[in-house]
Amino acid sequence: MKPLRRVFALALAVLLVLGLALPAFANAPGTAVTVLFTHDMHSHLLPAVDESGKEYGGYARLKTAIDQQKAAHPDALLVDGGDFSMGSLFQTAYADAASELRVMGALGYDATTFGNHEYDYRAAGLASMLNAAVDSGDPLPAIVEANYLPPERGQEGYDEDAQAVWDAFGRYGVTDYVLLERGGVWYAVFGVMGVDSDACAPMSGMVLHDRFEAAKRVVDEARNKCREENGVQPLVVCLSHSGTDGQGKGEDYELAQKVEGIDLIISGHTHTTLPQPIEVNGAYIVSAGEYSKNLGAITLNFKVSGEVELMDYQLIPIDGSLADDQSISALVEKYKKEVDGNYLSRFGMTFDQVLAYNPYQFDSVDEIYATRHESTLGNLLSDAYKWAVEEATGEPVDLALTASGVIRESFAVGDITVSDVFNAASLGIGADGVPGYPLVAVWLTGSDVRNALEVDASVSELMSAARLYYSGAGAYYNTNRMFFNKVAAASMLGEDGAGEAIDDDRLYRVVTGLYCGQMLGAAESSSFGLLTITARDADGTPIDMDRLEDYIVHDAQGNEVKEWNAIARYLQSMGGQVDERYAQPDGRKMVEASWSPIRLLMNPNKFTVIAAAAVLLAAALVVWVVRLVARRTRRR
Repeated sequence: MKPLRRVFALALAVLLVLGLALPAFANAPGTAVTVLFTHDMHSHLLPAVDESGKEYGGYARLKTAIDQQKAAHPDALLVDGGDFSMGSLFQTAYADAASELRVMGALGYDATTFGNHEYDYRAAGLASMLNAAVDSGDPLPAIVEANYLPPERGQEGYDEDAQAVWDAFGRYGVTDYVLLERGGVWYAVFGVMGVDSDACAPMSGMVLHDRFEAAKRVVDEARNKCREENGVQPLVVCLSHSGTDGQGKGEDYELAQKVEGIDLIISGHTHTTLPQPIEVNGAYIVSAGEYSKNLGAITLNFKVSGEVELMDYQLIPIDGSLADDQSISALVEKYKKEVDGNYLSRFGMTFDQVLAYNPYQFDSVDEIYATRHESTLGNLLSDAYKWAVEEATGEPVDLALTASGVIRESFAVGDITVSDVFNAASLGIGADGVPGYPLVAVWLTGSDVRNALEVDASVSELMSAARLYYSGAGAYYNTNRMFFNKVAAASMLGEDGAGEAIDDDRLYRVVTGLYCGQMLGAAESSSFGLLTITARDADGTPIDMDRLEDYIVHDAQGNEVKEWNAIARYLQSMGGQVDERYAQPDGRKMVEASWSPIRLLMNPNKFTVIAAAAVLLAAALVVWVVRLVARRTRRR
């Protein structure tokens, strides 16, 4: 029995030692790891100027900031959360030169993922861009994408373009995730696309797979593979183009809640700036803002136990305090000259050409999204669309619309250049394959015009990208009125500003951008199908929205009328200075919050009538019950 007792005693001693050692092991200092990050850079290779005149961003300055951080943290990982393209004139070389990815390679990025705007040139454009990047022979970042993929052979939607993307993925090396080692620490980096991002890429041709299932699968695979091949657990980094709102909620918050094992989420898509990381379920969510306004830097204590703990977090402003890196400046200038020769020459314009001097303070893009009120910037853009289509076709336009979701930048006080205008309306590509969304002209009934104005008043409270700015119509709405009946009065406006009653049965010629036209269905779904807007042809026949490109506006030479070029030529027509009509709102949209019964109930539609009837019925029921109780009480 003595040997057995000795074995038990030894085992007990071992367990006691382990019990004392494990807490210390779990709380061991671990390794300090630094991750540098950006997202939503949108082809902003050059510094930009906001509406207040403050300059920010620019890749030459960004490179200086990156080098400074890497001098302090030599083994830092540098990653991006997607939407690295579409937002400036440099995107015009996207499909042919892959300028954005090649500059990111020169900046030293380790990995990035796709955002919805990487699909603006559709599947064929994405494939062409990836092949151009590989053919350049330049250093390139890894690309990770786990749940937004082309249809596979035999699946609905599979075609030549889908196969071209699969082939390009193979050439470039696009994978679900990558394992990267820096300074003895292993990272598992993967990418996912969010639900709203998919909705914002209506012509991508991709299939959105469940991001939670994809993330769980990839986290397990990556961690197991790293342990098998390298004998260690990796720090798991998710490059998510899903988004987080200013309150810290959103799709990436849900991702962290539902998927175990993620240590860090770089949250792109919503252009959010998080001054401090959000900790959810053991993961840190971070965002640095759009257009390389900041370089994000987070340092974590990566413990031996596999847990992470925040040590430091910085958002480093990219501004004039940083010197330009000369090698990046030279590369950007090279691409700039190519844009002049390969793209702008067909419009008879140049990159830095001044179109007009602007003496007025326009709204910021944030204000465009946030405010319910009329915007002089929105007025200018919608007026430009109406003017350009009338000039190109010689036919009158009743109404022109644009939305906050497609207004990418504002105009500062000072000279407005061709580059500035393109930045403001930079999205997409036309049916002609030329960068820049074109304008489309369709017809709406007066009833649908009213619904469009109601989208601005009601739906935009649920989906801020649907805030509308219009030329040719006037509306008054009360934010305290019944939902889907906030517009109390509306009219069509003539050239002299005089109002004319909207005829519900009449057809009105309406102009908007191709992307806005494609998103009509989103407005309908966001209103739960209660506000329908049916685009029609001149005869009143409903249009198949898959054929909306058939209604693109062309000029006399057969060229598509691009949104950005319409604005540029409208500014040129002003004779050197922005017209004074844009110094202040002109009253085409009047908004108030009134509890006046008259204003709450004026011009009710079916929603207000139904609600009023329900209130009256409930009141009558209450009165009946009270009387019944009183009668029985008297009898007793």
